[in-house]
Amino acid sequence: MRILVVEDDELLLDGLSVGLGLAGFTVDSVSRCDDALAALLAQKYDGVILDLMLPDGTGLDILSDLRKRGDETPVLLLTARDQVADRVAGLDAGADDYLGKPFDLEELAARMRAVVRRGKGRACGHLVWFDVELNPGSRTVTQDGSEISLTRREFALLASLMEQPRNVVAKSSLEETLYGWQEEVESNAVEVHIHKLRSKLGADFIETVRGVGYRLKGDGS
Repeated sequence: MRILVVEDDELLLDGLSVGLGLAGFTVDSVSRCDDALAALLAQKYDGVILDLMLPDGTGLDILSDLRKRGDETPVLLLTARDQVADRVAGLDAGADDYLGKPFDLEELAARMRAVVRRGKGRACGHLVWFDVELNPGSRTVTQDGSEISLTRREFALLASLMEQPRNVVAKSSLEETLYGWQEEVESNAVEVHIHKLRSKLGADFIETVRGVGYRLKGDGS
């Protein structure tokens, strides 16, 4: 799950990038409105965490721009606890949720997962395909009741496939999910992760659609 964090407090921004990364998100981060708008035009994100007060404008400016051009990317606002009017304005402008500062990182991660999940039309947080169940909150995967140990990127790749199991997911889309701006992507990185997942979940669990991408095999029933 790739998200954009927009926050001008450098210390907080670094903490969010590290903490949310450990929680399983792929995080891109900026501190200005113009950089955020450029990023949102260049890259499709699963969600945005947006501070209201920025050095060259407000988070509401970014939110307004998104919604005016029909971009429905889920947005979670970070606000000061006493700024009720800002929270109301943000929700009325199209924000999906808000969280007051100071906040708990685990709650922020859970709220982000929730708004992204709702944006994709899913009510349940768990993902299930045949005998494999993935829990984004606890970051666990079980197969036939037994827990399977996965690396962070293996988990993220499997989640991307399980979110749309009947669709073919392009290799380029998986790369964008797994790697942020600052990370170098080797040409065979996705293939390596797919190979490792097959070794843990079964050789036939993930199907290669040559020249297109990957999908989960079968109908899930």
